[in-house]
Amino acid sequence: MAKRTHSALKRTRQSARRRVRNRLRKQALKEALKELRAAPDKATAEKLAVKVQSVIDRSCRHRVIHRNTARRLKSRVAREVAEKV
Repeated sequence: MAKRTHSALKRTRQSARRRVRNRLRKQALKEALKELRAAPDKATAEKLAVKVQSVIDRSCRHRVIHRNTARRLKSRVAREVAEKV
């Protein structure tokens, strides 16, 4: 049986809005990473890396991902760009 207090109903509404927002942010992060990994050459990858790191930082700031996950992703992005031919 669901809670029916005003505060519980409000929390349910807030959670629903936040869930949608977080899903969009996480999807944007995944798409940015895919775009970077599909980059044909190093010059393009370097340009995209700046965008990807920005998306990672935003996701971390909004607590969509943990800060250690953000650091790990940024490290991997930098390494992938450096290894591009």
